[in-house]
Amino acid sequence: MGIRKPVSQRSAYRYAGAFSGLAVGLIFAAILSLPLSLLDAPYNKVLPLASAVLFGGLGAVVFALKMPDVFAAGSHPGKNEGGYRIILDTSAIIDGRIADISQTGFLQGTLILPRFVLNELQHIADSTDDMRRKRGRRGLDMLNRIQKETGVPVEILDTSAEDTDPVDSRLVKLAKQLDGPIVTSDFNLNKVAEIQGVKVLNINELATAVRPLVLPGEEMEVRIIQEGKEFGQGVAFMDDGTMVVVEGGRKYLNNKIDIMVTRVLQTAAGRMIFAQLKNGAR
Repeated sequence: MGIRKPVSQRSAYRYAGAFSGLAVGLIFAAILSLPLSLLDAPYNKVLPLASAVLFGGLGAVVFALKMPDVFAAGSHPGKNEGGYRIILDTSAIIDGRIADISQTGFLQGTLILPRFVLNELQHIADSTDDMRRKRGRRGLDMLNRIQKETGVPVEILDTSAEDTDPVDSRLVKLAKQLDGPIVTSDFNLNKVAEIQGVKVLNINELATAVRPLVLPGEEMEVRIIQEGKEFGQGVAFMDDGTMVVVEGGRKYLNNKIDIMVTRVLQTAAGRMIFAQLKNGAR
């Protein structure tokens, strides 16, 4: 897939801490060796060696445990050198719009792809169900596109293999550990994460927010493509997918007509526009 897996930064801090602690411990042991060497035999030989082992080992262990926390405390929560660490959900990857958003440059930071999310995508792509298989392969294609075309770094993050919780629960747990947001288009995950105090970047909410603002009284041209639920209604769709219900538009099915907006309704599913025929409509 062309996605590189970086070395764990926390593990690197541990190794650096161990070496630093060993050096400090040996220096301290060397200082003690002078007075210890003045003792009677065999203590003048045994105790300097024992102090080197004791203080060197103790320093290595203490520094290895404390070094990652020292570096973490000195950095902004949820951020690395490139910005925030944003955790990818399976639904957001399959949705595909995350690739377009990444390409615009609005996402500043590293996209975190948990190993269990990648495994779920691969499982869906190998499904015997044709629809699921297409969704899974689309998700893998989107990951490749993000890596190759957007310039946004993608980090595959291995997590505990012993964690058998559902994917949504593991995402929320990981978001708490990294103190980073989850990007998703899943309504249920959105609510569960918010309840637990995890920040969510919902692609559907973003799409709704950036839709063109339409006001009552505004005139436009639409193409009626289907009948409405009520008698005489026709239904059209704007370029961004917003449904337009036109009173008296049924007789203009498959034709373009001029309309005037009468009401705009915001629902959980998105925005709906109600309109009537403009005077003199064809």
